[in-house]
Amino acid sequence: MNKQKIDEAVLALLYLGLHDEIRVWKSFDWDVLSRLYANGLISNPVSKAKSVAFTEEGLRRSEDAFMRLFGEDFSNQK
Repeated sequence: MNKQKIDEAVLALLYLGLHDEIRVWKSFDWDVLSRLYANGLISNPVSKAKSVAFTEEGLRRSEDAFMRLFGEDFSNQK
């Protein structure tokens, strides 16, 4: 299993749930969220909150990953 690819895919999918400018719903695997937190891309997922916040770098990388993995598919649906 390639954890780096899984982390990139989850980071891209988190972008779909973006709200309040930097917040995203934390409805993904806890191990992946912990790795994203350890890499400085999201706030600590261990809390009572139902969402986490992207760091500045996390938001940038999430959008980049989303466009790289899914951007063409989504733009063709318009």
